Amino acid sequence: MFFVTSYSISVKRLVTFIVATMALMMVLVSFLVSNTYFHSQKVHRGMELVTSEMLLSMMGTENPYFTTALPEGYEPPSMATISFEMATSIEMGDIRSLLGRELPGLALFDTRIIVAGEGTNLSNMPFESPPPMEVLLEEREAVMESSDEEEADTESTPDTERQTDSTRVFIHHTHSWESFLPHLPGVENPNQATHNEMNIIKVGERLGDALEKHGIQAAVDKTDMTALLHERNVRPSRAYEVSREIVQEAIKEHDDLSFIFDLHRDSVRRDDTTVTINGKEYAQVLFVIGESHPDYEKNLELATKLHEKVEEKYPGLSRGVFGRDRSSGNGVYNQDLSDQSILIEFGGVDNHIDELNRSADAFAEVFADYFWTLEDG
Repeated sequence: MFFVTSYSISVKRLVTFIVATMALMMVLVSFLVSNTYFHSQKVHRGMELVTSEMLLSMMGTENPYFTTALPEGYEPPSMATISFEMATSIEMGDIRSLLGRELPGLALFDTRIIVAGEGTNLSNMPFESPPPMEVLLEEREAVMESSDEEEADTESTPDTERQTDSTRVFIHHTHSWESFLPHLPGVENPNQATHNEMNIIKVGERLGDALEKHGIQAAVDKTDMTALLHERNVRPSRAYEVSREIVQEAIKEHDDLSFIFDLHRDSVRRDDTTVTINGKEYAQVLFVIGESHPDYEKNLELATKLHEKVEEKYPGLSRGVFGRDRSSGNGVYNQDLSDQSILIEFGGVDNHIDELNRSADAFAEVFADYFWTLEDG
């Protein structure tokens, strides 16, 4: 019996040593063959396979005390599975990891589901692909009216007597051209759902007004990014480089700025971006975190908390929290400028402004609860 137990412990130690050695080799090889900066994506993508629970479980083979921090009922994956995934970068259960380098364009969908909302799966994840400048510059007719009921909501008196003394939230729109098909007569192609007046900025204005209603001063940037990029002869794919200047200026101008929201709209269709709550239709929201900078975990913590609070008050409104690195987009989204900066997508190409307004009001309500709780300490 003693021999069997000792043999079992020796095997566990051997496997732990092998996994640790492989991780060290990945770090060394990454820096030997690459001239990239210290925050290596190769290491990041490889090491994210090792979760905190797995690490605690491995350390628990030497000191059982570590296992007390594991969730109840936790069963670690087999060492064979861990070794296979680390050696091949193929994740069991995710076909994208098998075909991503073989099928052209599939790597563009390499967005990570961090917290899945209701109905979220690999088929309806957010996709980033800005249209070419010639599409953005095309003149299109737009219908901008919303219902009287939705307009009246912003004219009501503030919900609270509490007011911030300074601007605490900054709202901007890196892809300000993102528009909505119900307001573009004659346009049916989702790739042409762009307009330089009737666009995501309308949602940002609504969100800013709603936050003010809850006593939170918000600055809303209304820069026409199409015009600015065209003026500078910059491709739409580099829009984040230009919007970075806008965010930096806002940080410099507002000393007490605490939160930065970059608003977008998704490109997926209506069935995946709309939810009915209490008999009314809402445009769903989702949170995107750029993982290609060292401190992204702080932004991720904020996004996760807001997702949970949105779901608590408006079940089904949030599609979840998603992570992207440079392999699937910009990878930073200027979130390295603040540890409370997130990208929020409101609805999709098929959503109506009334649905978007309801969602902006709902998010403002949830965020205000979160904000004032923080202020109260």
